[in-house]
Amino acid sequence: MTRSSQTHLAVLGALSVEPMTGYAVRAAITTTLGHFWSESFGQIYPALTELTARGEIRPSQPGRTSGSRFEVTATGLARLRELLAEPPASAPPRNGLLLRIFFGEHLGAAQCQALVQASADQVRGMLAGYAAIRTEIEAEIAAARSAGDTAAAASAAYRLLTLSAGEYAAHAHLAWAADALATLATLATHPDGPEIP
Repeated sequence: MTRSSQTHLAVLGALSVEPMTGYAVRAAITTTLGHFWSESFGQIYPALTELTARGEIRPSQPGRTSGSRFEVTATGLARLRELLAEPPASAPPRNGLLLRIFFGEHLGAAQCQALVQASADQVRGMLAGYAAIRTEIEAEIAAARSAGDTAAAASAAYRLLTLSAGEYAAHAHLAWAADALATLATLATHPDGPEIP
C-alpha cells in the first residue's frame, strides 16, 4: 500500500464516521488516531482534492473545498473497504531513543540512563491516558449493549482492540526500559562492559 493510499484510508475512515471540514479531519486523525497514526495538513488537503476528483467524497458546497464539509460517497465507502482489506505497508521504524542508545558510547551511560528514564516516564503518562480512554470505551460498549445497539458495541470493541495494542506496546517498553536502566547502571560503574543480560 502506497503512502498516498494510506492517507486516503485515514481520510476516508475519518469521514465514514461523520462529515467534516478538512481541518476537522486533521483534528480527528490527531486526537483519535494520533496514538498510532499521523497525517499532516500537507497530506490531508491534497488527499481531499484527489478523493473529491475521484468521486469518493463530496463537499457540502460544490465547487468550493475551502471551509466546506466533506462527506464520503458510496464509491468512497467501497474504496475504504478495499483499502482496509489490503495488507498494511510496513515502513522502517524511526525511533530516536534507540538511535541514541545505539551510539550511546559517545553519549555516556549517565546521559543514556536519563534518556531511557524520560522515555519510561512518558510511557507511564501514556498508560494513564490509555486507562481513561479504556474506561470511556468500556462504558460506551456497556451503554450500547444495554440499548441493544450491537453495531455501536462492535464499533467500540474494534477501537478497544487498537487501544489494547498501545497498552501492550507501552508495557513492553517499560519492561525493556527497566532492563536497559539496569545495564546502563552497570556500564556507569564498569565502563569495560556489563554482564550480558
